[in-house]
Amino acid sequence: MLLIVTYSEAARTGLRNLCRRHEEPIVRRFGRAALLEATEYAAFLAVRLRESHGGDVQIERTEPFNEFSALDERVREAAAAYANRDEKATPYAAFAAGTDHPSPETMRGEEL
Repeated sequence: MLLIVTYSEAARTGLRNLCRRHEEPIVRRFGRAALLEATEYAAFLAVRLRESHGGDVQIERTEPFNEFSALDERVREAAAAYANRDEKATPYAAFAAGTDHPSPETMRGEEL
């Protein structure tokens, strides 16, 4: 997919108009940003917007995040357990202390 992020009012207006006129390649719109299908037509629209607004338009190529192939099972299990904890006010570091769940420090040092 292509991620388009705009940084000026004029570029946001251009993105809004692009999304309204060309609905087929739009996957999702987020106000000042949009996800487009990874097609030549979508890339054409994105580059045309950047040509019109210069540095106020950023285009990035993205890929969907698949948690089952990108994360170890222990991290997914820790996220599920933390989301379902009894005390919702407990910070994750305190929740993970003394358990088999990875600590925040451990996860911060690991790349996906």
